[in-house]
Amino acid sequence: MMLKPSIDALLDRVNSKYSLVILASKRAHELEAGAEPTLDSFDSIKRVGQALEEIEAETVVNDPHPEIKRARLKLEEEERQARKEQEQKELETRIRQDHNA
Repeated sequence: MMLKPSIDALLDRVNSKYSLVILASKRAHELEAGAEPTLDSFDSIKRVGQALEEIEAETVVNDPHPEIKRARLKLEEEERQARKEQEQKELETRIRQDHNA
């Protein structure tokens, strides 16, 4: 059975099998959580296969500074949460205004 993408092609894109497994796993979790795919279409229907296809296409790479990425993602999540709370407050205010009118 021939697997695509091949391990040889994938190892040309990352520096070790360990890095490949970690990158594919993290990317598969991101895709499962709703992250935007970096490719228009996939041959694989499974998230790990899709992650490997993205790695082969070099649209997903190992981040050389994961701590910076974690901080950025945390900040983005905090901003999303703040926007959500602000929208909720605005909605509650409009409901009160409509109720009082």
